[in-house]
Amino acid sequence: MIACSLGMAVPAHAQIYTWRDANGNLVLSNKREGAVTVTVPAYSAPKAEAVRSTRPTAADRARLYDDLISEHSRTHGVRAELIRAVMQVESGFNPYALSPKGAMGLMQLMPSTAKQYRVTNAFNPTENVRAGVAYLRELLDRYQNNEELALAAYNAGPGAVDRHGQMVPPYRETQSYVAQINRMAGRPAAPRDKTIFKGTDLTVDGRAIPSYSNVKH
Repeated sequence: MIACSLGMAVPAHAQIYTWRDANGNLVLSNKREGAVTVTVPAYSAPKAEAVRSTRPTAADRARLYDDLISEHSRTHGVRAELIRAVMQVESGFNPYALSPKGAMGLMQLMPSTAKQYRVTNAFNPTENVRAGVAYLRELLDRYQNNEELALAAYNAGPGAVDRHGQMVPPYRETQSYVAQINRMAGRPAAPRDKTIFKGTDLTVDGRAIPSYSNVKH
């Protein structure tokens, strides 16, 4: 379809050149790439400042999405570290990632998930992260905030988790996926003990005055 459109828009004798720019975008021109002045940003490689690269490192790419991660972390109550780790393992922070199974974008949304969360363009980072984190929240709710089961379901599907008695399925890929994200994201903070103890340490005019503390008397 694209070829037909180009054929209609360009005279038959015109030569069209294509290449990818520094951001991975497809460029079409009637001039060769060398005839066009392109400014390509240079990035330093971690622990090798003398080395310059025309491709951003993973850390550089990750920082591009910090605001989106923070926003949806707050909105859905999902740890930012967990979202970031899922994104890194799923796509390496490549918004145009496409798996052989059809998973798309930063958080590798399957077409059915994208449709469920009304995503019109799964390669748009804003839409992709919104839907990916919302789906992760749905899985956390389904498995009572058990991150390992939610991650297993994100990778293999909730049906697989349920078929195996709500345990991480014995699939090498899924078990490796869960373990890798756990290493990267760390464990969630233990919930604070909210037990309050009542005591009567004080007396005023012979009358006991209750006191309250989170430490048992």
